[in-house]
Amino acid sequence: MAPTNLVLIKESSNVRIITLNRPKQLNALNLEMVSRLLEVFHAYEEDPNVKLIIMKGEGRAFCAGGDVATVVNDINKGSWKIGANFFSKEFTMNYLMATYTKPQVSLLRGIVMGGGAGASIHGRFRVVTDNTVFAMPETALGLFPDVGASYYLSRLPGFFGEYVGLTGARLDGAEMLACGLATHFVPLEKLSLLEDALCKANTGDPKLVSNIIDEFSNKNHKLKENSQYFRLKTIDRCFSLRTVEEIISALEKEADKNMDDWISWTIKSLKNASPTSLKISLRSIREGRLQGVGQCLIREYRMVCTVMQGKYSKDFFEGCRALLLDKDKNPKWKPSKLELVSKDKVDHYFTALDDKDWEDLKLPARSKSNLPSYAISKL
Repeated sequence: MAPTNLVLIKESSNVRIITLNRPKQLNALNLEMVSRLLEVFHAYEEDPNVKLIIMKGEGRAFCAGGDVATVVNDINKGSWKIGANFFSKEFTMNYLMATYTKPQVSLLRGIVMGGGAGASIHGRFRVVTDNTVFAMPETALGLFPDVGASYYLSRLPGFFGEYVGLTGARLDGAEMLACGLATHFVPLEKLSLLEDALCKANTGDPKLVSNIIDEFSNKNHKLKENSQYFRLKTIDRCFSLRTVEEIISALEKEADKNMDDWISWTIKSLKNASPTSLKISLRSIREGRLQGVGQCLIREYRMVCTVMQGKYSKDFFEGCRALLLDKDKNPKWKPSKLELVSKDKVDHYFTALDDKDWEDLKLPARSKSNLPSYAISKL
């Protein structure tokens, strides 16, 4: 594939700096970008001259997610299989990053959402800063946390992953560090100095890379007084329950005892989201707790293809219409209530599609003998 100006690459001795360069769209990933990233990650793994990869975004975002509005437009013009091609490449890229043999340092300045999280959280080092904003907002769009999110959300402390995945809650850099989504917090004014230091060190040794990032890190960065991470006990009590209905009921009981802005926002977010999305998202994260990252991505690919096929629900198309295209912010979900989303309907999202031209996601083979221990642990 020919180089694209949407993904810029700078070489500095044995370091490669990859910049997502679509700032007007907050670096939202389209097919061209995902294809290029997949190509360069494959190439750099085989290239002995490449020791370290640094990922960053141009402008005020690292990456606001996948360009799902374009995916929906493409599907409306042709077939859902056009969208399947995009997600197949994106999820393969996520798997490669999760099991990569060389360290990836992601500098997470600004917005990191959806597909942007998939392009960074799977990597070895995730550096957040003063203006980082993370979210997986898919349930408000009629989708579900994908890009391997059922793997990394399910491994957050307690049931914080269920909370983040179902509500679309926004986390700042300190919260990402506290829950394990980030590995380091570096003040904004030191990010470019860190990048220079990594290039100057010219090493791919994870311990040395970590030590360099540590030198620029703020070790005393504290959570804000009203951080949602301080609500972990309440989150665990409610989001550990078996069904979405039980989770909402438990939150309402908590609200009866002590109503505040956070709990009313949490209940409202769940009630505004697609009922179908909430149910498939909860099951996906729960299954992810017991699966490797590859199994999670294969399952999520089944799910996203079923969503795009639109046979059991068209909420994804309605969510994109209401939030991204017409922007009236008033989606009409069908079914409109949780109790109308049956277990049989949810089951369809987790089984192979009944389509002779469709097949499960085929991920590249990874040999344990070549992988570092932190990558082997994800298989």
